[in-house]
Amino acid sequence: MQVFPAETAMTGYYLTSESIVEIKPCGVELCAKIEHVFVADGVDPKSVLDSKNMDREKRSRPLVGIDLLQGFSRQLDSSNSMKGGRIYNPRDGRSYKAKLRLHDDGNLTVQGCFLFFCDGETWRPLMVTINPDGSHTAILESTVVSH
Repeated sequence: MQVFPAETAMTGYYLTSESIVEIKPCGVELCAKIEHVFVADGVDPKSVLDSKNMDREKRSRPLVGIDLLQGFSRQLDSSNSMKGGRIYNPRDGRSYKAKLRLHDDGNLTVQGCFLFFCDGETWRPLMVTINPDGSHTAILESTVVSH
């Protein structure tokens, strides 16, 4: 298996449990910006605030646009993983030590750790198209694996 630099292998849009995130290079690090938050019909996703942030001054900022990653270089290790950075969890307003692992099928395992306990989820890659009217269409990418 060939290992690619993170900016070609890990960048792109991902479906998380509560949002769509775009991973892209930001200077010498990777960032993961929230592009869309899933909300009830009739609610503007841009109106959802970072209300649980530990920093009171940030509680009035919208979740859309927040960078979830800090301190991740743009280079994958030999196991297609990254360690040593942190991830912000808007559900509780805290940042955690984090691990990222890119799988052969394009899925990304994202784990946040506190002391010896780690929890996380799998982010699935999306193909996002910008329509002529400026709206976006997203579909799950399907990866064909040949044996």
